[in-house]
Parts: sequence; structure tokens; C-alpha cells
Amino acid sequence: MALRFITLLLISANVVDGIIGMNWGRMSYQRLIPSTVVDLFLQNGISEVKVFSASENVMKAFSGTGIGLTISIPNESLKDIMSTNDARSWVQRKVTRFLEDKVDIKYVNVGAEPFSPSFWNQTFDGAVDVLRLIQDALNEVGYGSKTKATIPHLTDVLKPNHTKPSQADFRDDIKDKMIKSLQILKENNSPVTVDMIPIYFVKENNVDTEFAFMDGNSTYFVVDDNGLNYTNAFDFMYDSFLWAMKKAGAPDLKLLVGQIGWPTDGYPDANIANAQRFYKSLLPKVTSNRGTPFRPGVPIDTYIHSLCDENKMKTKFGAFQRHWGIYRNDGEPKFKIDLSGQGRDIYPATAKGVTYMPKRWCIFNGDKSNLTKVKYEFESACQVGDCTSLEPGGSCSHLDFNQNVSYAFNRKFQIQAQSEDDNACKFDGLAKVVPENPSNGSCIFPVDILQAEDIVEGYFTRRNGERLPRVSKLAMLLPLLIIFTAFI
Repeated sequence: MALRFITLLLISANVVDGIIGMNWGRMSYQRLIPSTVVDLFLQNGISEVKVFSASENVMKAFSGTGIGLTISIPNESLKDIMSTNDARSWVQRKVTRFLEDKVDIKYVNVGAEPFSPSFWNQTFDGAVDVLRLIQDALNEVGYGSKTKATIPHLTDVLKPNHTKPSQADFRDDIKDKMIKSLQILKENNSPVTVDMIPIYFVKENNVDTEFAFMDGNSTYFVVDDNGLNYTNAFDFMYDSFLWAMKKAGAPDLKLLVGQIGWPTDGYPDANIANAQRFYKSLLPKVTSNRGTPFRPGVPIDTYIHSLCDENKMKTKFGAFQRHWGIYRNDGEPKFKIDLSGQGRDIYPATAKGVTYMPKRWCIFNGDKSNLTKVKYEFESACQVGDCTSLEPGGSCSHLDFNQNVSYAFNRKFQIQAQSEDDNACKFDGLAKVVPENPSNGSCIFPVDILQAEDIVEGYFTRRNGERLPRVSKLAMLLPLLIIFTAFI
């Protein structure tokens, strides 16, 4: 106990406020240009940002802003870094030249939860070797004290079914890799990164949903064997990770939260009101430096996930993975959130200079004479547009048959830029364009922004040269087929 007290004193000796960072993913059909997004970060006082797509236009937008960046090496790219020369080349292309252009790169994420069996169908065992190669390459060019490499981990790197934080340990199949990676981080004074999904944690563990919030309303709590009391999922998950680190020989390393948030659609209890409530207690906790029961008084840098919704995101966990944003895709805030961490009842800044398509919508004309044709057109629309809000528990799950079909038609219509040349609102004679907004209660029928940049990945080219999204996998439609047939 005395040793733990001394350790906490050392960690807390030079306490600075916990940092509220932001994740910025760009897996959307229509997305804001980088300069608009960077301006949004500056308006909101966000000092650190993690980008999942470190393309040149994104990186250059941060030049001279003073915003600390985290960039990522995708899992599928880890195999391309097998040697010292590979790592040197990657650092030169992705780090050195941007640092020289006054882009402040603070962290390099090696992989994206590479040891997570929950999200991926495989683990990426080479991540630890790449961690060593990248950090050595950073050290070699003199940037090792400024830019640190780390590996982000989902909480499923822990053994399942522990009921108290002190019981937590890393899974047996990856424990050696975790110990090796922690040693590399310790040698370079680099942080450990954990990603948390509180809404998923409480559902998977059959725990009271209130336990996911930090405002003290949960009747569920955990008392650990050491007498520490846990009243929310954040503290429970964070301290569980600390215990696993301790058992792996790294009790003193900094542990930052690389991803945490609350989705607003596509899952039970995923809505705007709960998201607002979640952040209302989370962000003041970060800036107050209260820490957790096992590491009290220690600041926890925490990255909100995420800036905007991503309607191209994979949905292995569920439809909610496309609805993490505190902003809609047009840069309009969904709810009140004080990004300074003071807990004020205010909206964040709104994106400037956004241009919308005309205010018109494509809806079903009500012709049910051939339901087979309606079903086909509905499925076709949802292969292109994002229909996840129609799923059970989603913001549009209350719609009737006609409204369901209309929602799907409008999603495709907007993604295809309301194009009349390509008959975007024909659907084999089943649709019509209307000027009246068909939104219904919590279900918003969007009008998208004009596509502001050329997106190549995953797109095909139309006759006039405009790129459009490829049809997504049919497997994504299965929940929607259930919805459709329920009305027949």
C-alpha cells in the first residue's frame, strides 16, 4: 500500500489538466473539406485530434495551427513495415515532411485495435514489431522525444468475465505481446492507449444502463477486494486496464483514453438525449483531474469519438458505429456539449461556409401494386444509402411502410447529389420529388451538403466524371429486409 501511495505521488508530481481531444474519421459519402473541419476544431478550442485518414490535404490543413495530431497506420498496412528501412521510409513520408511543414504530430497509432477479436476477424500479430521499428525510426531522426508510437487497444484485450478491476488481466493468447509492447512504451516514455465503448459494455455485461453514465444515478456498483468503490463503467474499465498493466510489469505508464463516446442512433439507448447527458458528466471529469479510484488525482487525456457521423463505417458491432458524431455531416451540432469541460449548457461552434443541395426530398409515391418491385427498389436504395436509422431501436424505427421506403429512396437520392440526369429519384416509377420536408419526429430526412472534395476510395465514376459510391455488401441489408417484410 505504501509503495502504491509513493507511485501515485510520483505520477501526480507535475499534474496538468487532462486534455479533451477529438477523433476525426472521414468514412462518409459527403464530407466537409479539411480546412472547414480544422476551423471547427479551433473554434471549439480542441487542442489534440486523432485522424484516421492522414492524407496530404488533411495534414496540410493542420499546418501552423498548434493542434497536436495522432496519425494511424491501418492494420492492413502493418505488413508493409517489416524492416528498419521500411520504417524509415514510412516515417519520412508520413511524419518528417509534415513536421518540417509545422504540423505537430504527437502520436503514431500502430494499427487500429490490432488484437481485438471483437472488431476484426483476425489479430494482427506483427503490430508489436512494427511499434519497435517505428519508434526506433523516430528516435533515429531526432523526433522520438516529440512524437511517440503507441498501440490502441479495445478493452477486449482483457480476459472476459472479470467482475472486479483487480481481477483483470490480459488475454493469455496475447499476454506475451502485451508485455513486450509495454516494455517498448516504457523505454520511450510513451503512453498506453485504451478505447472504451460504455454503451456496449453495459449491454454485453447485462448491467444497468445507468452504470454507463457518470452522474451518480446508477443503483449498480462494484466494491473491489481492496475496498475501492466503482459507480460507473469508465472507472471500472480504466482501472481494469491499469490492473492488467500492473500484472504485466508496467504499473506506472500513462494510460490515455483514445476513444470514448455515446452514439445517437442505431442501438438501444443510443439517442441524442443520452449522448448529451453522457458528455455532461464525462468532460468535467477529464478536466477536473479527479482520476479514478485506483489512480486518483491523475489527469486522463481523453479523445471524444467522434466529430461527425460516418455513413460508410463497417457495422460489425451494430448500426450505432455510423452514429458516433457530436456533429451531423454538415457540421451542425446534434446537441449541447461544452468542449471546454466546464459543464456549461451550450452548443459547440457550427461549421462555417457549408453549402447545401436544394431543399427537396425523394419519397415513395405510394404505389403498392407490385410489392416485389417496391422491395427490390428499397433494397437497391439501401445498398447505396445509409439506412441504419431504420433498424430496431433507431431514430427512424417508428416509421410506417411508406415512410420506410421514402427514407431509403431519399438517402440514395441525396448521395447521388439529387441528380436528374441519372434519374436519381425514379426508382422504376415508384418515387417523386417533393419540396416539403418529410422528417417525422426523431427521424430526420436529410438534405446533404454539396460534395466538397474528390473522394476516390470505394467510388465509381459516372458519365459526367462525378464519382459515386460503390454498392455496399448485401449482408448490410439483412436487418432492413426484416423491417421491410414486417410491413407486408
